[in-house]
Amino acid sequence: MTPNINLTTNPIDAAELSFTDFKTIVMQDYKIAVESRQASLLGRKEVLSGKAKFGIFGDGKEIPQIAMAKAFKKGDWRSGYYRDQTFAFATGIATIKSFFAQLYANPDLEADPASAGRQMNCHFATRSINEDGSWKDLTQMKNSSADIAPTGAQMARLVGLAYASKLYRQNPELAYLKNFSVDGNEVAFGTIGNASTSEGVFFEAINAAGVLQIPMAVSVWDDGYGISVPAKYQTTKEDISEILKGFQRNDTQNGYEIFKVRGWDYPALCETYQKAIDVCRESHVPVLIHVTEVTQPQGHSTSGSHERYKDAARLTWEKEYDCILQMRKWMIESAIATEEEISLIENEAKAFVRNAQKEAWNEFLNAIKEDKKTAISLINAINEHDPDIQRITARLASTPDALRKDLLTAARKALRLSINNDSAERHALLTWVNAHMEENAERYNSKLFTDGKDTPFAVESAPVQYADDAKMIDGRELLNACFDANFGRDQRLVAFGEDLGNIGDVNQGFAGLQAKYGDLRVTDTGIREMTIVGQGIGLAMRGLRPIAEIQYLDYLLFALNILSDDLATLSYRTKAGQKAPVIVRTRGHRLEGVWHSGSPMGMILGSLRGLHVCVPRNMTQAAGMYNTLFRADEPALVIECLNGYRLKEKMPDNVGEFTVPLGKAEVLRSGTDVTLVCYGSTLRIVEEAVEELQKLNISVEVIDPQTLLPFDTDGLCAQSLQKTNKLLVVDEDVPGGASAYILQQIMEVQKGYYYLDSQPRTLTAKAHRPPYGSDGDYFTKPSVDDVVEAVYQMMHEYNAAKYPSIY
Repeated sequence: MTPNINLTTNPIDAAELSFTDFKTIVMQDYKIAVESRQASLLGRKEVLSGKAKFGIFGDGKEIPQIAMAKAFKKGDWRSGYYRDQTFAFATGIATIKSFFAQLYANPDLEADPASAGRQMNCHFATRSINEDGSWKDLTQMKNSSADIAPTGAQMARLVGLAYASKLYRQNPELAYLKNFSVDGNEVAFGTIGNASTSEGVFFEAINAAGVLQIPMAVSVWDDGYGISVPAKYQTTKEDISEILKGFQRNDTQNGYEIFKVRGWDYPALCETYQKAIDVCRESHVPVLIHVTEVTQPQGHSTSGSHERYKDAARLTWEKEYDCILQMRKWMIESAIATEEEISLIENEAKAFVRNAQKEAWNEFLNAIKEDKKTAISLINAINEHDPDIQRITARLASTPDALRKDLLTAARKALRLSINNDSAERHALLTWVNAHMEENAERYNSKLFTDGKDTPFAVESAPVQYADDAKMIDGRELLNACFDANFGRDQRLVAFGEDLGNIGDVNQGFAGLQAKYGDLRVTDTGIREMTIVGQGIGLAMRGLRPIAEIQYLDYLLFALNILSDDLATLSYRTKAGQKAPVIVRTRGHRLEGVWHSGSPMGMILGSLRGLHVCVPRNMTQAAGMYNTLFRADEPALVIECLNGYRLKEKMPDNVGEFTVPLGKAEVLRSGTDVTLVCYGSTLRIVEEAVEELQKLNISVEVIDPQTLLPFDTDGLCAQSLQKTNKLLVVDEDVPGGASAYILQQIMEVQKGYYYLDSQPRTLTAKAHRPPYGSDGDYFTKPSVDDVVEAVYQMMHEYNAAKYPSIY
C-alpha cells in the first residue's frame, strides 16, 4: 500500500550545507514538483473519464510554491486558494493520496481530513480542533485555514490570521495561551491569482495590513490571465506590484516590502522567499511577493481548454518556460544532477502518483461495494420474479462504480413499487434504507456547528438579578457595563470596528473601554466591512475572542460574501475541523431613512446558516446573549435595537454574568384569543397595540423568539396556538422575508397548523426601504394602528357579531 505521506521540502542554507546535502534537498524539491505535476495531469484525466465531477489544479506553479514552503514553519498559517497543491504537498498539509480522495469526494475524514469530501479538490485545511471541540497545539502544526472558492475571499481572513501574531507579540496578557503563538513569531501566508487582485477584498486587505503592520505575506501567482481574460483587461499597467509601489515602506513611513521574482527561477525564488519571510517574521512588516512569468499548462480547469484563447506564440513560450522544465535545465547545467538521475526521479514520481490515485479510488469504492451487494440482495428478496424489481437490481449490478445515491435510488424505487407488499422482506429493506439515510445525513449534512463541549447550549443558565434599589439607566450604559465586566474577566476578548475605539462606538456601548483596556483590545478600523469580518475570523481561528463591529445592519451587505461563504460554512466544510467563534455586533430596525433603517432579515436567514442570529428586544436581553456567547465557541450575529440605547432599563447586579439561552422564546404577555410573534424593537409597537386591544376585549399572547437561528426550540409558539388557534407574525422585514421563515418554523417544524381555526397572517413592512422622516416610517413599517387593526380583523372574521368591522 502506498503510504499516505509526502516528501516535504527543507530550507537551503548555502553557508552550512555540503554539496551532497544541497543536492539532496534540490533533488527532493524536484521530485515534489514532478509528483505534483503528475497529480494535476492524472487528476484531469480522472475528471474527463467521469470518475470525478470537476477539477482545478496547480500545475505551472510548482517551483514557486516549493520555495514558499521552505519559509513556512510550524505555527504559521496559510490562507490561500485552489492552486496551492504543491505547497500543500511540500509542507505536509496534504498528501497525494488525500488529494485524490478529495477529488473523488470521499466522505471519510481519514481519507480527506481537509473536508470529508464536502469541498472540491485543491481546497485544503488542517484540523485545528479535537473531536470534543477543544483546541490542538497550533504552534506545533503547519496550519492551513479552510479554503473557499470565491475569488479573492481568502484575503479577508488572512488579515485576522496575521493580526493575531501582532496581538500575541504586543499584549503580554496573552502569554498564557501557549497553544496558539510563540511570541507572535507566526507569519500568515496568503496566495492569490493575479486576476483576483482586481477584487475589492484584495485591496481592502492589502490596505488593512499596511495600516496594521502585521506579518502577512501575500504571494501573487501571475500567469497573465484570468481564465481567458488577459492582464490588460484586469490590471492597470498589467502589473499588480507596479501599481502597489505606493505601499512600499521607506525611512519615514510604514508600508510593505514588495518583491518581484520569475516563477521559473528556482534559486531566485528560494532566495526571495527566505529574504521576504525573514523581514515579515522578525519585523512584522507585511510583504508582497509578485511571482511573474507563471504558466498554466492545462488551462484554468477541466471545464475548457486554454488553446481557445492563447495564441501560438504564448503557448510556445509557456512550454519553454514551464517551471519544472526550467528547473530541470538548471540542475543539469549546474552539474547538480545528471540526465539519468533526473529521469529516474521522474519515472518514480509517475509510478508513485499512479499508485496513490489507484488506492484512493479503490478505497472510495470499497466503502460502497459491500452496501451495494446488500442492497441488491434486499431488493431481490422482495420479489425476485417481478420484472420491475429485476430491472432495478440488474441496472444497479451493471453499474461498476455505483455511488451511494445509486444504491438509495434503487432501494427507494423498490419500496415505492412494493407499497402493497407488507412482508418481512420489505420491512428489512425499509430498515436498511432508514439506517443509510441516517448514516448519509451524518456524512453530508452534519456539523453546521462544531457542537463541541463549549457549545452555547452547554453554558450554565444564570438568571438576571436586581437589587431592590436598582438604578434605571440608559440601555447603552447597561451594555457598556456588560462589556466592561467581560473584558476584565477574559483577556482573549478584543473588539474592533468603525468608530469603536476612541469614541466608544456611535452609540457609546464601548465608551471609555479603550482607555481602560488599551488600543490593542478595543480599537478603531477603517471603513472596510469585508476585512473587519475577516479580521474577526482570523483572530478567532487563532484562539482569540473577537467582537467584529459592523456599524449598521444595512452595512452587513458589504461583508455578506465573507460572512456567508467563509464564516457560516467553516464548521460544515471542515466537518468540525476548524472553528471561528466570532461575534458580529451590529444594530438596526426602526430608524427613518433609506440607508440606516433596513431590516434585511430574510437575506440574513437565508445566507447565514452556520451563525446564531440573536435579535434582542432591549439591552438587558442583548447583554445576556453576549454573556452566553462569550462563554461559548460558536459564531453569532447580534442585532441590537438602534432606537434602544437611550431608553431606560434597570441595572442588573450580575451584569456580566447572567445569561440568556439561545433558542429559548419568551412569553411576554399571556393571552387567549390570538398568538402574536414578534422580535426586536418592533415589540415596543406590539406592546402598545396590545394595551388598546385589551380595551377592545381581545386577549393577545405575545411571544418574543429572542433568536431566529435557532428558533423557539421548546415550541412555545405551537403551544400558544393550542389555546388561541390564531397566529399573527409582525415583522419589519419586507413581505415574505423573516415572516415567511417564522411561519415555516411554526407551521411546519412545530406542526402549528394542527391548531389553527383561521388563516395565519403576517404584518410586515412594505416592499421597499423606508423613506426619510417619521411619516415615511409610519407608512412603511408596521405601526400601532396596523397591529391593532390586523388583530381586530382576525377577530372580526372569527366572530363578526362580537367584533363588527371597523371600516
